Amino acid sequence: MVKSFNFMDAPGHQIRRAHQLSVAIFMEETAAYDVTPVQFAILNALIDDPGEDQITLSGRVAFDAATSGSVIGRLEAKGWVRREADPDDRRRKLLWVTPEGQQVALQMKRAVSKVQSRLLGPLDSAERAQLGALLGKLIAGHDELA
Repeated sequence: MVKSFNFMDAPGHQIRRAHQLSVAIFMEETAAYDVTPVQFAILNALIDDPGEDQITLSGRVAFDAATSGSVIGRLEAKGWVRREADPDDRRRKLLWVTPEGQQVALQMKRAVSKVQSRLLGPLDSAERAQLGALLGKLIAGHDELA
């Protein structure tokens, strides 16, 4: 008899499930802000590096550059991000967080910290550190794909 592939134990499936859990918890904890995890990452990246171009920003938050324009457009429509053409290259778009966007991102820090605590709740502190180290190693080992 032919047996199916045991996808339940496959790392890719488990990572996808963990991502689903992470997004679901994020959306619960941040519902009052109407923001996605990627939007939150973009706001924080721009707080750290204001005036960054759209392509570099997409790489920093590990998001598809082609899709990032629409995500940034939604942040811009909320008044949280300002986008301007680079004076040296009009095709290149530079981005800044507005004061309102910065305020929202800072207000969300507590909720996002709670997301991390809830997500990692089943693990003890040593397991949390081990998971973080292993995920970091896994991602770094595939940097050429990013």
